[in-house]
Amino acid sequence: MEKSKVYFTDLRTRPGFNMLDKLEKLVKAAGIENIDFKEKYVAIKIHFGEPGNLAYIRPNYAAKIVKIIKGLGGKPFLTDANTLYTGRRHNALDHLDAAYENGFNPLTVGCQVIIADGLKGTEYREVEVNLKHTKAAKIGSAIADADIIISMNHFKGHEMTGFGGALKNLGMGSGSRGGKLFMHSSSKPKIAEKNCVGCRMCIKSCAHDAIFLNQNKVAVIDYDKCVGCGQCIAVCQFNAAQVNWDEAASIASEKIAEYTMAVIKDKPHFHINFIMDVSPNCDCWSNNDMPIVPNIGIAASFDPVALDKACVDMVNSAPAITGSAIHDHNDCDCHIEDKFTAIHGKTDWRVCLEHAQNIGIGSMEYELIKV
Repeated sequence: MEKSKVYFTDLRTRPGFNMLDKLEKLVKAAGIENIDFKEKYVAIKIHFGEPGNLAYIRPNYAAKIVKIIKGLGGKPFLTDANTLYTGRRHNALDHLDAAYENGFNPLTVGCQVIIADGLKGTEYREVEVNLKHTKAAKIGSAIADADIIISMNHFKGHEMTGFGGALKNLGMGSGSRGGKLFMHSSSKPKIAEKNCVGCRMCIKSCAHDAIFLNQNKVAVIDYDKCVGCGQCIAVCQFNAAQVNWDEAASIASEKIAEYTMAVIKDKPHFHINFIMDVSPNCDCWSNNDMPIVPNIGIAASFDPVALDKACVDMVNSAPAITGSAIHDHNDCDCHIEDKFTAIHGKTDWRVCLEHAQNIGIGSMEYELIKV
């Protein structure tokens, strides 16, 4: 079988040829112009970064991709879905404020910024995939309704999947609140009784009559009726309805791959990984630790599996930065072959890639072409 092509550019520049120029040259060499963008809605899936975290992709790069797509006749918009946890990106209003605060707004990027799953994370489309874990994925409406998918991904470590790249950004990042709940946990939501104030919002929003107040005016979930949609988590303002974080990381990784399949199903798609500020943890944290390796470059491909695998290999081939989190559990300064497992020892980043390959998203075999 022919290897997937992954295109790469390093971070060396010269007068008259900056990193934005290099990004444009990269994506054009990788074939982005071969996509028919004319009058098509183009979802640019990106992580806006939790305020306080400074490792996210610079909005300047997003603006360059927007300009290229507009030049090809497309109608691009930047998008992400609300988070499952309570933070600055938990609902569309706060999420937009966070995006604007981090520089992603129509004036700076040249297109609209849309929160894919609506005000409270409940606007989604069910995309049928009929895979090992997922029959129909709950994908944020704006992403599911788009004609073309472009992902811009900050490549870094991740505490659940080992690393986060194209597959993580597409799969987990595009899921609605209920979709994220499904990927994170095989159990139904739980009620933290000490946080419940008896406001009844969860009861009013439950479409399955699965929640009631007990004699102490505390919400109780009837698990015989609960379908795990995550609606109660979406509307609870007191962090009383919570996720059961009990899903094995390997199963969650496979579900992420299956949700990625739902996002790109029957659509043209193209992916860009920024291997810069390779922090040990997700950009969902409100801080970012120092990078674990020196900045490497930018890579692009039509194959998100090959792209992520190429980036893992480049990170693993790079020298670890002394004093970074990679040395918290590794005392010596010798070459550490598997950087992400060294940081997150209970994870196996291969699981998501292998499952994605098995279900036909792409191939782990790649040819790296330097631009």
